[in-house]
Amino acid sequence: MSIESLIYRAAIPIYYRKVGAFLRETHRSREVQRERLFEKLGRNADSRFGRDHAFSEIRTLDDFRRRVPITDYEYYREYIESVKRGDLGAMFGPGTRVLMFAMTSGTTNRPKFIPVTSQFFAEYRRSWHVWGAANYHGHVDQIHKKTLQLTSNWRQLVTESGIPCGNISGLAAEAAPAVTRRVFVLPREVVRIDDPAAKHYAALRLTLAEPNVGMIITANPSTLIEFARRADRQRESLIRDIHDGTLTGAELPAAIRASLEPRIRRRNPRRANELERIIDQHGMLYPRYAWPDLSLLAVWMGGSVGVYLPRLGEYFGDTALRDHGLSASEGRMTIPLEDGTSSGILDYVHHYYEFIPEEEIDRPNPTVLEAHELQEGRNYFILLTTSAGLYRYNIHDLVRCEAFEGQVPVLRFLSKGAHFSSLTGEKLSEFQVVSAVQAGFSELGMRIETFTIAPRVEGDRPGYVLLLEAGIEKGRAADLLRFVDSQLRQLNCEYADKVRSRRLEPLSLIEIPEGAWDRFRAGRISRRGNLEEYKHPCLVNDLQFAERLSTLDSTDGTTTSDSL
Repeated sequence: MSIESLIYRAAIPIYYRKVGAFLRETHRSREVQRERLFEKLGRNADSRFGRDHAFSEIRTLDDFRRRVPITDYEYYREYIESVKRGDLGAMFGPGTRVLMFAMTSGTTNRPKFIPVTSQFFAEYRRSWHVWGAANYHGHVDQIHKKTLQLTSNWRQLVTESGIPCGNISGLAAEAAPAVTRRVFVLPREVVRIDDPAAKHYAALRLTLAEPNVGMIITANPSTLIEFARRADRQRESLIRDIHDGTLTGAELPAAIRASLEPRIRRRNPRRANELERIIDQHGMLYPRYAWPDLSLLAVWMGGSVGVYLPRLGEYFGDTALRDHGLSASEGRMTIPLEDGTSSGILDYVHHYYEFIPEEEIDRPNPTVLEAHELQEGRNYFILLTTSAGLYRYNIHDLVRCEAFEGQVPVLRFLSKGAHFSSLTGEKLSEFQVVSAVQAGFSELGMRIETFTIAPRVEGDRPGYVLLLEAGIEKGRAADLLRFVDSQLRQLNCEYADKVRSRRLEPLSLIEIPEGAWDRFRAGRISRRGNLEEYKHPCLVNDLQFAERLSTLDSTDGTTTSDSL
């Protein structure tokens, strides 16, 4: 038995106990939630934010709600900027350590910086332990296999006070105990490669040399599709590098290349020949053929990214899907315990949550509920209170309460609340758009492609356009448009009424230049994000988006896409 198998055989019973404890406490989640709230308030009562909001005088939930308004990032920006300069007391009590800032895109071109304290990071890891234990319980075969995890650098930049900024999952990958890292096929240095193309080439070069990969973990299914396409597109170079003990297909920073050199130098002619035979047999080098024991993909499945899930089988075969859960830089919110669903149980033991009914989100004084007060079948926006120093933080995530485990709701992510468009009061949502377009491609038997629906005003009336790269099957565009427009009318009665009354034009199509989505994505990632967690916008509310995208300069996508 391998060392990796022994490690997991020893660790899994411990993790199973974690899952059992997590589920047993669901009957008293209301008390647990209040405990977490007052722990966080007490820990930071002596911070400047705590004094500004009189944390020391808060005794009840009503006190908390009176002292702290419903907030967004701008409410914290000045405090966070102070922490970035080294003044931890602006947000945190004595003894708090800030390990890093998790960077994420904001509603403007200015990224958000979320403080990752040692307490927040410990909670983040414990939440993943629960997820991992449930995952291995359902897939015991993974004990004998390697895991490929694609994540991003947690040291993309450093604040003036020396605090790293980047991706929290990168920190988790680097901080994993040495004994645990043996299960992961990629060395942790790969996390620090910032160029997406170079990172994926290096990951493929090192991972394709290993035939026993059973699970792949990354955030976005579109990342997996791009990863698989690169494997086939650069197969000749990859196989030659595996055979010769080289890495010629990507430029790496000198320090990272030096640290990877012992792995790179390992010549593997036997595996190279095996990959050549795979290409001879199948005509391509996709993961489904390179790793025949691959049985699990761990990716986001909810919201707009779910539209690309049907494409995964083409590249990865008949693999099970396990959702990560609803998570963001601001906090991890749900833990799925089963395959094939984006629904997950609320992570009630680490953060404190409040919820606003969907229909009340724009009211000045909306109803605010605790987790145990939700109703099955209803949609809600989440407010987060976390050890990152955020309180009643509106993350703009819309979820549906699907069921309960004890007092704890099981939630399914629908969409980002910011991803709405309303030209004439129709309030079209990204969830509706994804549902309609996905149904259209499926109904017509077409392979789904990357798309965005955007508003546009042409002539006297506004309307929406479906943006697809040139090359849609001849004669199918009109059928696709009619079906998608029909689906949108069924899903959104206001949209139907506005089109019927000619206040909105029916959906139209714009074919954008080939490669425009790649250039658009590269521009977005270069400014405020990373490839692994890039979320393609399936609906935007920018009236100039379609015009700018259709004229992207194929010679300099990063520059021209900055305005997008």
